[in-house]
Amino acid sequence: MFLTGTLLNVATVLIGATVGLLLGARMPARMQESLTTGLGLYTLVLGVSMAIRIFTDPEADAGDNLAVLAALLSGVAIGELLGLHDRLEQLGGWFQRRLSRGDRRSRISEGFVTASLVFCVGPLTILGSLDNGLRGDMTLLAVKSLLDGVGSIAFAAALGPGVYLAALTVLVVQGGIAAGAFLLRDAMDAATILAISATGGVILLGVGLRLLELKAIRVANFLPALILAPLFVRLADAVRALLS
Repeated sequence: MFLTGTLLNVATVLIGATVGLLLGARMPARMQESLTTGLGLYTLVLGVSMAIRIFTDPEADAGDNLAVLAALLSGVAIGELLGLHDRLEQLGGWFQRRLSRGDRRSRISEGFVTASLVFCVGPLTILGSLDNGLRGDMTLLAVKSLLDGVGSIAFAAALGPGVYLAALTVLVVQGGIAAGAFLLRDAMDAATILAISATGGVILLGVGLRLLELKAIRVANFLPALILAPLFVRLADAVRALLS
């Protein structure tokens, strides 16, 4: 079912928020850090396994790997020009200002906005929802669910019950992307899905590096590559047809 991963994610946010409210700030910082490190390592391995499929999958043609590379470089150039990473941060700031009253900040609103942005603007949201909708594979959303579950514990301990409301945002955003992918799955052939998956794998490597705090990659700026990848693969197919 194309909503399975999203429903799992909603459940982990609700459970994590409950645990966070019950435990407060009593979870050791070292434990949170170790859990995040483990998830970061797993995300790196998962990203590599997805990315190398463009080299090994029988559905991939010669030159498709170069098409994915071109999509990544073009996509991040577009993302940088549009300032996607900066705009997301500005959006968070705008919400915070709008939901604050005078000098007194609303903790409910702050928890809702902060958790919603963290849970719904990352690449795993898009990649996982697409994978769940197109192929029924909820692996990426399962990883994201673990991340969000740990994160919601910390957010609820610090910001209170407003984190519960972020589960609604997860349901609407991820569910919408997965439903759209499910409805359009017949229009996407194996080569298109492979191109998106391989490009997403490279982007996941950036997520893993951020989780491990090895490099603060502006991952959101790479997201346009997910749209460009199948287009560049189609272009490569057309060039091969002309040359053959």
